[in-house]
Amino acid sequence: MSSRHRRTRLALAFPLLAAFAAPAAAGDGGEVIDDDHDQARHAVEQGSVLPLADILARTRDAVGGEVVGIEFEHEGGEYVYEFKVIMPSGELREVYVDAKTGSIIGSGGD
Repeated sequence: MSSRHRRTRLALAFPLLAAFAAPAAAGDGGEVIDDDHDQARHAVEQGSVLPLADILARTRDAVGGEVVGIEFEHEGGEYVYEFKVIMPSGELREVYVDAKTGSIIGSGGD
């Protein structure tokens, strides 16, 4: 699959995943942040996490598969990106990345 097609699929997948996102959370200013897209943007603006583009580049290089889905989660007081990756073998894996450092903190089959 060409790089252009992968980017198009990713561009389409992220908003769809965001539509079915995590529960509402309150931002520092008291505003309600109701999906992972808004949570991620707010966290980047606050300097709490790295931008998705940086995390995505690191994850692609480290994992070697095709990213087909992304979720942004707030678990245990930490922000985590969850990537769904199709490996060259065809296996679907979930890769968990610390959103603040960009470090891969776990992975597993789906």
